[in-house]
Amino acid sequence: MNNYQRINTRKPKGIEKKRAFLIGAGIGSLAAAEYLMRDGHMEGNQITIFEQDGISGGAMDGAGNPENGFIARGGREMEAHYECLWDLYSGVPSIEEEGRTVLDEFREINENDPNFSNVRVIFNRGEKHRKTDLGLKEKHTKELTKLLLTKEEDLGAKTVEEYFDKSFLDTDMWLYWRSMFAFETWHSVVEMKRYMQRFIHLMPGMSTMRDLLFTKYNQYDSLILPLKKLLESKGVNFVFNTIVTDLDIDFSDNKKTVTGIHINKENSEEVIKTTSDDFVFFTNGSMTENSTLGDMENAPILDKSEGAVWSLWKKIAKKDKSFGNPEVFCSDIDKTKWESYTITAKGTKMRKLLESFAEREFLPNKTATGGIITVKDSNWLLSVTVNRQPQFKNQPADATVAWAYALFPDNKGDFIDKKMSECSGRELLQELLYHFGIDKNDMQEYIDECIVIPAMMPYITSQFMPRVKGDRPEVIPEGSVNLAFLGQYCEIKNDCVFTVEYSVRSAIMAVYSFLNLEKKVPEIYASQYDIRALATATKTMKSEHEGVVKKIVANVIKKKLANTTFEDLI
Repeated sequence: MNNYQRINTRKPKGIEKKRAFLIGAGIGSLAAAEYLMRDGHMEGNQITIFEQDGISGGAMDGAGNPENGFIARGGREMEAHYECLWDLYSGVPSIEEEGRTVLDEFREINENDPNFSNVRVIFNRGEKHRKTDLGLKEKHTKELTKLLLTKEEDLGAKTVEEYFDKSFLDTDMWLYWRSMFAFETWHSVVEMKRYMQRFIHLMPGMSTMRDLLFTKYNQYDSLILPLKKLLESKGVNFVFNTIVTDLDIDFSDNKKTVTGIHINKENSEEVIKTTSDDFVFFTNGSMTENSTLGDMENAPILDKSEGAVWSLWKKIAKKDKSFGNPEVFCSDIDKTKWESYTITAKGTKMRKLLESFAEREFLPNKTATGGIITVKDSNWLLSVTVNRQPQFKNQPADATVAWAYALFPDNKGDFIDKKMSECSGRELLQELLYHFGIDKNDMQEYIDECIVIPAMMPYITSQFMPRVKGDRPEVIPEGSVNLAFLGQYCEIKNDCVFTVEYSVRSAIMAVYSFLNLEKKVPEIYASQYDIRALATATKTMKSEHEGVVKKIVANVIKKKLANTTFEDLI
């Protein structure tokens, strides 16, 4: 945020008469609640958060114990220019050190222990991929350049495989890209364009994952828990195990006003009457709804039933086209699902094996693998990572927690002759051990010290499905008096879904707009307009034979910048 915008807002007139109801207790709702109080001067007892589960955090989870195993369905890579996220946590007190904020402790640990991946890719049962270039040819750089320059409306609902030459899908860049961001070939090329624009300053670190930032513990303990405790201390009302089943909306006078919230708590129906003085924030859509867990002996089931979040969005979307088109995102589970699993390893056998591939010792509060290690020739396209240890506050010193996921759960394994989605935790571990070069007869001693919990998520990449304008509702749709959308399925121009930043940004946008605050939303870091970022990205994309990039850099840009203050940038 521009320092000039870091102002103390004036108390909005009549704020003490308003109420806020937030549907879903993910990071978007928690952030909205905090900004309603921090900048909107609302009291905590005026805010109610409804959550269908018994815990807050949404996709940012982390749970378990040493006896039964720890579980985290996923994780988020972060970077220094998440302007909204860091603005939020600059005001959230640390729960570990008095007088410090979550941002203080987060920055300190990442400054003292910067992320760097010594081994990003392996193949051939443990051979380490040592190349650090992206493997791009001239035609690929042309395609990427054209993608950056093409307008979103001209790309429409085109997929990655429809846009790129087939050979691009064999490059190391695509391997790094898809394994970092969970992109599939059938996903929206518009989303890929947004990622390129938004994170072009990170392109030089694609093969090493440098400049990425990670929490000290799992993201529930590090980010959700401190924020939840802050909201509770201010009197925010959390109502768990409660489903919002419908919204009554009045459409008179070309306005859209929520007049009632239908809730179901313990099979008891209730309607909360609302007026234009009240606010309703809805996290429409869910990446982790209907998630199921397996165990060492059982695979997780694939739950294709319609969950409460998607059901509510579908209901209200039928009432007005400005509320989006949820079917675009949730109607093809075979294209939106994937599976992850968490490994809790007790003892030294598995730890030493993982250390050998990470090429570093797993010291307390230090980056472990430095990011995911992807198995290039895995039929499942398997990746595994060991983040800072301990990952959980109740994790014993002799335990190591690792997380793995794969993009192709319907493929058979290279060692296990079953689809990944049909595998128990034991079989998932065997497949990983196989790719680490462990022979069948030697696997049992590793299995004996591990607990593996698989997680199947039907909608985990649904936010990447091809879409066009209008499929995602605006944060505050045109004419909406008191209804705002939050999270990964609302539309925020130029920002990227599948990031914590996106959810927090939607929250700030909604609060500031509803309350007409004089404070501006932090701007998106526009690195695509920074000549320094463009120059380093250009050098990173160059192919072995230089090709078009060399011609651009050497014959055009260098000549233009020769004998100028910008010459050293190239």
